Amino acid sequence: MANTIAPVDCLSACNRPCVVAYATPHKTTLMFGDLPPLQSAIAILQLAEQYYASSDGLIPRQERPDILKKGILARIPPCQPASSCTEGN
Repeated sequence: MANTIAPVDCLSACNRPCVVAYATPHKTTLMFGDLPPLQSAIAILQLAEQYYASSDGLIPRQERPDILKKGILARIPPCQPASSCTEGN
């Protein structure tokens, strides 16, 4: 499975920038906002590693990098079954 960090046009969090989301079809999607842009890069990558290593995408608050212990905007359960997430889209 390839891992990709990709920009998106919009996450519809205009009032909560800077925003990042971690998503894959078989894991919970996590979305964070209100991040200080110049201070967040290392924490964003650290959480990406934790997200990749997790079986379900859920990273307990106490295990997240400090800057990502707050500011969670959404925790979206995975599509069930995972194959239906891409069908017809």
